Amino acid sequence: MNRRTLGRFAAALLATGLAFGLAPLAHAADEAPEALVKRLSDEVLGAIKADKSLQSGDPAKLIALVDAKVMPHVNFARMTASAVGPAWRQATPEQQKRLQDEFKTLLVRTYSGALSQVAEETVTVKPMRAQPTDTEVVVRSEIRGRGDPIQLDYRMEKTPGQGAGWKIYNLNVLGVWLVETYRSQFAQEVNAKGIDGLIASLSERNKSNGRKG
Repeated sequence: MNRRTLGRFAAALLATGLAFGLAPLAHAADEAPEALVKRLSDEVLGAIKADKSLQSGDPAKLIALVDAKVMPHVNFARMTASAVGPAWRQATPEQQKRLQDEFKTLLVRTYSGALSQVAEETVTVKPMRAQPTDTEVVVRSEIRGRGDPIQLDYRMEKTPGQGAGWKIYNLNVLGVWLVETYRSQFAQEVNAKGIDGLIASLSERNKSNGRKG
């Protein structure tokens, strides 16, 4: 993947699953999923374009942004559980928390270095057909810049109760579903070294990425 494509891939992730949610939560519960995606994507890309430290890939600031803004709009527990696979059910609550924390850090650090490429990106959300009773949908969009458009799809679920609204639990970028990509990698680690081995591997990858800046 060349630098420009990686940059646009990063823009897609950061406009959704990694830097999602600059708007007040009160609006999110009432909005249609495609309207939510469009509004938040535009706001997040605007924020990145206006912030030099985000464009430079400052990991600490990115992680702080994720902690403050992302989690209300992403079912990250479901995303991590799906990526880990059947072994998730055998993990203790402490192990599950460690997996979520390390997975989030991995995603942020992996794509932070490409943020300088997002300045020319715009997001177009495609019309969708959904029934009022639907609780899971796929929202399709395109990331446009200098190169060819990038197809970006979101799997979203409607959640009830406190924090109700549409939440993302998987992303399809460049024809690849994010969760499925990591699931095959994580399964190899779990089969070889167990849950603690996967946690240790993710931690080491994050430390290595950190040392590389």
